[in-house]
Amino acid sequence: MKLLGQRLMARDFDRQVAEVQVRVAILNGYTALGIPVTKAMG
Repeated sequence: MKLLGQRLMARDFDRQVAEVQVRVAILNGYTALGIPVTKAMG
């Protein structure tokens, strides 16, 4: 797996867009893991 900081490897613009979307989805997954879930008690 490529590091998220590396350059875009795809030459075609549409593939570059897809590559960026995959990276964003990975980062959003890591962010979601760090957000605490709160529940109302009572």
